[in-house]
Amino acid sequence: MSSVAMEPSTGETRIHPTAVVDPRAQIDAGVEIGPYAVVGAEVSIGSGTRIGPHVVLDGRVTMGCRNRIFPGACIGAEPQDLKYNGASTEVVIGDDNAIRECVTINRATHEGEQTRIGSGNLLMAYSHLGHNCLLGDRIVIANGVAVAGHVVIGDRAVIGGVLGIHQFVHIGTMAMVGGMSRIDRDVPPYAIVEGHPGRLRGLNRIGIKRSGLAELDDGAQAKQLQQVWAELYRSGAVLADALQQVRRQPLLPPAETLVSFLEASIGPGRRGPLPAGRS
Repeated sequence: MSSVAMEPSTGETRIHPTAVVDPRAQIDAGVEIGPYAVVGAEVSIGSGTRIGPHVVLDGRVTMGCRNRIFPGACIGAEPQDLKYNGASTEVVIGDDNAIRECVTINRATHEGEQTRIGSGNLLMAYSHLGHNCLLGDRIVIANGVAVAGHVVIGDRAVIGGVLGIHQFVHIGTMAMVGGMSRIDRDVPPYAIVEGHPGRLRGLNRIGIKRSGLAELDDGAQAKQLQQVWAELYRSGAVLADALQQVRRQPLLPPAETLVSFLEASIGPGRRGPLPAGRS
């Protein structure tokens, strides 16, 4: 019976008779809800989404189309935050995400705030996404990752398994974080990070190549990105001074993304970037 919610959608809405679905929930055509799932009154589920057995969708949850929610996941529960006072906050999820077994995603803390996930992401089993987190698109978060509140993760980042990410940390686009690391400061775009505590190990060259970035402008964008990285992390200069030096040249989009991220990271209210280790 547990296969009911995981079969390909036929366009017909199918709700297993053991599921508990509040009549006020908004369920689009083609949604499948498996055995013993619970869907609350303030939940909205887009077409083609498959809700597996024993999934709990609680509180204000707005979910797009063609998502796959695997058994035991819990989405939209109250934030694990002592500051929470019952505000009507929400979780907003895009399209085509795979949220695997026993993943937990908490809604935001204060009135008008959101925990938001983009589209095309994979959250593997037993990962946790805390309140007020903001995720982009096509991110992979491996098994057993604990993401604290207010974390921001950019598009196409890859987060290895069994690690913790400190609250308010930002992880840039196409960054790769090695498993079992401790991430307590910002991770720049395109970087490889690993260790306990985490340290920058260099550019994510394989990820850059696979993305097609290395082929743009006959390779000029990737080449400049490598040059800028070397100036920032191998020149021996203080990072703030190195950023000023790099700004004296016109920057192509990838280098601009890296430099802008680091400028914001060293600014007020942020945790600052991880330091470099061996390359």
